[in-house]
Amino acid sequence: MKKVRTIIIEDEVPARELIKHYLKEIESIEVITECGDGFSGLKAISEMKPDLVFLDIQMPRLTGFELLEVLTEKPEIIFTTAYDQYAIKAFEMNAADYLLKPFSQQRFTLAVKKVVSRIDAGNSGKVPADQILAVKPEIIQPVNRIVVRKGNAINLIPVEQIKYVEAQDDYVMIYHSGGKALKQQTMKFYEDNLPKSDFVRIHRSYIVKVEEIKRIEPYGKDNHIAILHTGDKIPVSRSGYKHLKEELNF
Repeated sequence: MKKVRTIIIEDEVPARELIKHYLKEIESIEVITECGDGFSGLKAISEMKPDLVFLDIQMPRLTGFELLEVLTEKPEIIFTTAYDQYAIKAFEMNAADYLLKPFSQQRFTLAVKKVVSRIDAGNSGKVPADQILAVKPEIIQPVNRIVVRKGNAINLIPVEQIKYVEAQDDYVMIYHSGGKALKQQTMKFYEDNLPKSDFVRIHRSYIVKVEEIKRIEPYGKDNHIAILHTGDKIPVSRSGYKHLKEELNF
């Protein structure tokens, strides 16, 4: 029988030991390595290409969610965490299961066997909606950094360094103090998650940090353009101009 190649990514040693202890009872699992932080976990997944990963969410250097965002190939994921407020986001990222610490061996085994069956059947279907909605999450903390991949490098962009965001088809281009970075994400994500006191959507294709705007000039009939301190010129829609007037009180 082919073993399910498995990686454990968890920053707490006792938690890793508990997972390995539980896995001893499941013959179909082979633990190929374990990692204590998100960066080493990302490297291990990229190099070893496991079938299954046990993944904590809150870890130093790179969180579990940030790790998944920059993976090019995703194995089956079972989240192991002490925080119940991330469950819906975990399932939206197509996690196979979400184990809330402290979890029993029975609950753990049930999750693993479900995933093994899914792997054996060649399925990676999404979790049914009723399972997602059964969890009542708390408000998730606002984003304070953006993780992007450039080749084999992983860059962390603090939100305070972002100057503006531009829509580019299914991607966004993030312009920041260190340059620019392309990321596969929606404008709505940034509109919802960037601090509303600092950023404003001035056009369907642009979100700008307010303090980066040097001046606003008329541009044709009923249109305007924002001139940034960098010299960049960004179109301002009618609704964007209204938002700017409200934000800047002019």
